[in-house]
Amino acid sequence: MQALKVKFLLVLRNILRHKRCSTISISSVTFGIVALLLASGFIEFIFQDFRETTIRSQLGHLQIVKPHYFEAGKADPYRFLFPDDLEQNLSNNFTLSNDIHPIETIVPRLSFSGLISHGDATLSFIGEGVDPQEQVYFGNALKISTGSNLSADHPDHLIMGEGLARNLGVKAGDQIVLLVNTATGGINAVEMIIGGLFSTVTKSYDDSALRLPISTARQLLRTQGAHSWVVLLNDTNQTDQMLAALRNTLSQDCFEIVPWYQLADFYNKTTVLFTKQVQAIKLIITLIILLGISNTMTMNVVERTGEIGTAMALGVKKFDILRQFLCEGALIGGIGGALGILIGWLLATIISNIGIPMPPPPGMARGYIGEILLTSNMVLEALALAILTTLIASVYP
Repeated sequence: MQALKVKFLLVLRNILRHKRCSTISISSVTFGIVALLLASGFIEFIFQDFRETTIRSQLGHLQIVKPHYFEAGKADPYRFLFPDDLEQNLSNNFTLSNDIHPIETIVPRLSFSGLISHGDATLSFIGEGVDPQEQVYFGNALKISTGSNLSADHPDHLIMGEGLARNLGVKAGDQIVLLVNTATGGINAVEMIIGGLFSTVTKSYDDSALRLPISTARQLLRTQGAHSWVVLLNDTNQTDQMLAALRNTLSQDCFEIVPWYQLADFYNKTTVLFTKQVQAIKLIITLIILLGISNTMTMNVVERTGEIGTAMALGVKKFDILRQFLCEGALIGGIGGALGILIGWLLATIISNIGIPMPPPPGMARGYIGEILLTSNMVLEALALAILTTLIASVYP
C-alpha cells in the first residue's frame, strides 16, 4: 500500500512539474469529454421525449389485439373485433392500482377509415374511436393546438390533426361529414363538429388522422367492441416485464400483445440515425484526444530524455519507465475526465434550465424545447473513454 502511494505521488509530481504539457493534455481531455456529454445528453433527451410522446399520444406501452391484426386487419377490420366484455375480463386479471401494479390504465380503441367532406373538398382519413376519459391518464402528449379535446358531454365533436384540417380547409367549430363502410357492408354517414385540432410528433399521422368518442364511432360503424386495448404503464422501463406477464396470462390463441417499440417505425428509424451520429461524435472525440495526448506525451518524453537515461543508468527497467508514463497518462485522463464531467454537468444543468428552442425536425409536426439529459451510464462511459484513450496515447511516445 505504501509503495502504491509513493508511485502515485511520484506520478502526480511529474505531472505538476511539467505544467505546460500537463495543462494542454488535461484541457484536451476535458474539452472532449464536455463535448461528448453535451452531445450525448442532448440526443438522450430527444430519445426519451420522442419515446414518451409517441407512447402517450398514439401507441400506449402495449396493445392487446387479436392474432395477425396488424398484418391483415386493414383488409378485413371487422373480423378482428374484441367483444364488449373484454374490459371486465382484463380488469379481473389485473388490478389497476398505481400503488401495487405497474398498469396505469387499459383503454379501448376502434380503428376505421373513410372519407371526410367539407364543402366541395373530400379527403380520405384514418380514424380512431377512443374513450374521452383516456386523456386523464395519457396527459397532453397529444397537444390540442386549437379548440378542446374530446368530451363525453359532446359525442358529436371530433378532433383531427392539424395537417388534415389544413388540407381540408377547415378549423375548429366547422361542421364536416364522415362517410364509412359499416360492419354489414353498407355505407353510413354522420355530421360532426370539429371540436379541436391536435398535433403529435409524427407529421404523417397528423396529416390523415382524426379521433372521436368510441360510442359515436360504434354507432357510425354499426358495430360493437374494439380492435385493440391499449395498456398504459406507470414506467416505460416495465414494458418488457408486463409484456411477459400478459403473454403468460392471456391465451396466445385469442390474444396478441404487441409492445410499443414494434409499432413505432418512425421512432426506430430516428433512433438508429441519431445513434450513428453519436457514435461518429465519439469516434471524432477519441481521435482528438489520441492525437492531442500523443503529441504532448511525445514532447514530454523528448524533454525528459536525460531524466530517462539517468533512471536507466541507475538500474530502472524499461518496463518500469513505460509503466510510469502510462500511469501519468491514466492520471491525466482521470483528471481531465473528472473535470469534463463536472463542467459538462454544470453546463447541462444551465442549458436545461434555459431550454433550447428547436424547430420541427424532418417528419415531425412540431418543434420542441431541448434539454441535456445525463445518465449514470453516460458519465461512466465518458470517464472510461478519457482514461482509455490517454492510456493508448501514452504507449507510443
